[in-house]
Amino acid sequence: MTAGFEMWDYVVFIAYAILILGVGLWVSRDKDGHQKNAEDYFLASKSLPWWAIGTSLIAANISAEQFIGMSGSGFALGLAIASYEWMAALTLIIVGKYFLPIFIEKGLYTIPEFVEKRFSTNLKTILAVFWLALYIFVNLASVLYLGGLAIETIMGIDMVYAIIGLALFAAAYSLYGGLSAVAWTDVIQVVFLVLGGLVTTYLALNTVSGGEGVLAGFSKVVETAPEKFHMILEETNDNYVNLPGIWVLVGGLWVANLYYWGFNQYIIQRTLAAKSLKESQKGILLAAFLKLIIPVVVVVPGIAAYVMVNDPSIMANLGEAGMLNVPTTDQADKAYPWLLQFLPTGLKGVAFAALAAAIVSSLASMLNSTSTIFTMDIYKQYINKDADDKTTVNVGRISAAIALLIAVIVAPLLGGIDQAFQFIQEYTGVVSPGILAVFILGLFWKKTTNNAAIWGAILSIPIALALKFLPIPVFEPWMHQMGITTLLTMLIIAVLSNMQNKGADDPKAIPLTKELFKTSPLFNIGSFAVMIILTVLYSLFW
Repeated sequence: MTAGFEMWDYVVFIAYAILILGVGLWVSRDKDGHQKNAEDYFLASKSLPWWAIGTSLIAANISAEQFIGMSGSGFALGLAIASYEWMAALTLIIVGKYFLPIFIEKGLYTIPEFVEKRFSTNLKTILAVFWLALYIFVNLASVLYLGGLAIETIMGIDMVYAIIGLALFAAAYSLYGGLSAVAWTDVIQVVFLVLGGLVTTYLALNTVSGGEGVLAGFSKVVETAPEKFHMILEETNDNYVNLPGIWVLVGGLWVANLYYWGFNQYIIQRTLAAKSLKESQKGILLAAFLKLIIPVVVVVPGIAAYVMVNDPSIMANLGEAGMLNVPTTDQADKAYPWLLQFLPTGLKGVAFAALAAAIVSSLASMLNSTSTIFTMDIYKQYINKDADDKTTVNVGRISAAIALLIAVIVAPLLGGIDQAFQFIQEYTGVVSPGILAVFILGLFWKKTTNNAAIWGAILSIPIALALKFLPIPVFEPWMHQMGITTLLTMLIIAVLSNMQNKGADDPKAIPLTKELFKTSPLFNIGSFAVMIILTVLYSLFW
């Protein structure tokens, strides 16, 4: 058992890289007599089928922050962190039924574009700048940092060089091909992601059981660390501040999920590129089912690593490799890279390819959406309103390259943070409550006015920061901060709207009809199946 890569690991990984680059560049090529236009580059010509949408949603979502960060949180606090994944499945159903019909009917390229149609150009610009800052300085930078950490741990390559390598890999096909290259390579990335993740889960559980198999390993993990299998944490738990008990189900996590899956450009963009609304909803349903199994791939290995590290007999059997980069409570994010060291030759390459797939697919998605927002909502709005398709596509590529360069510079500065998944959620949570409040009221409350929405979005930031830094114990869990910020922002918007419109409907209000929200029998049956499975899972692990 060795910590390093051997020849077959390199062969597998290089084959994966060639496959992804080859497919990405092939689907990116200009068809005979047709030059890429904005719809081709930013919305994949609105031609994505449901299975490409579903898999691309998961590939965009599952990144280093899940493989590394969520496994680290599994090591530190247990299965409770899986609430993000399982509640996301239910959130996807809500998005598919109530948000997508409106977005697709409006023919949107970007989420800020909806804000312009419902409210104003000024509010669109404010939110576009919010998103650009968030994507570059939090999302892109943290994914690069975590990916660099993994490569440094597994292969011994200096983190800076690892970060640059990941950035160049993602840029190689996504900058040229746009959303088509991102979405179609995501289909392949998900295969590597799930299979490679399951290989690591199998190894961890089989090692815990002493070679007696996965089921025996899972039983031993549950028996050895029962405290790691409670979805609802007690107030006495040290991690209650991150996952505050029952409030995870009825409080702030809904803010995080509805914002992320409903109004986050790099997620929702692939649903806007669907052939039709029904095709998009089928893709959402596939993604919801995939979310149910993701904790097996990203959380269970972290819990298994916790059991391994705390069992002297298992550690003795791991030899010298087992003593390299051992995860601890203070450095929980080392759990997943540490496990990869023990995979057999060849499978180590597969598992590493899965990790790379998760990182690169998310980077590519974020880059494409960052360039879409900058190009469509800022460049074409303020710099060159008459830009032709060639100019628009080129600006998209250049802006993505600049965003990536900034993120590469920022990423190493994130060194030293623990449980990076929680870090990302916490700091996204400063921005997301205000955005969610604006969208929910803008979609479903006809009295919402533009001025009220602008003031709500602006004031939500100081409210969130005040709740974050005020020494008030009840506000300490950041999920509470998100929930309270959302409610206060909605209250501000409602009061100001009523003062301005004197109770009348806003002229730009969206007309809503029952017909708009009708869904197919397949979507309805699938949705009920997801809810039943969730009920069973929470009953088992309450």
